Amino acid sequence: GVKHWWAQRLTAIALVPLTLWFVAALLRHAGGSRAEMIAWLSDPVAAVLMIVLLAAGLYHAMLGVQEVILDYVHAPFLRHASLIAVKLFGALLIAASVFAVLLIAAGGR
Repeated sequence: GVKHWWAQRLTAIALVPLTLWFVAALLRHAGGSRAEMIAWLSDPVAAVLMIVLLAAGLYHAMLGVQEVILDYVHAPFLRHASLIAVKLFGALLIAASVFAVLLIAAGGR
């Protein structure tokens, strides 16, 4: 309902400046070495913004896929199973993304 609608809009709004920041960072570091990219992501501000970008983007995508399922999957069992799968897979992707950024930021792997 309304909560889902607001979450979709708020994540979309958050993604605008985050995406602009990310594109600007990629352009600024274009052609940089792996070590330079690790050093950039080791900066706490860059790491936090990257985590927020990934989490917001994946959550936004998850909400969008849920909406498609609700609109087009009519069999109740398949609808519920699909919604559960999307939520679990989305949570797994968000957790893996956060872990990856923290791993790079902490140890430079």
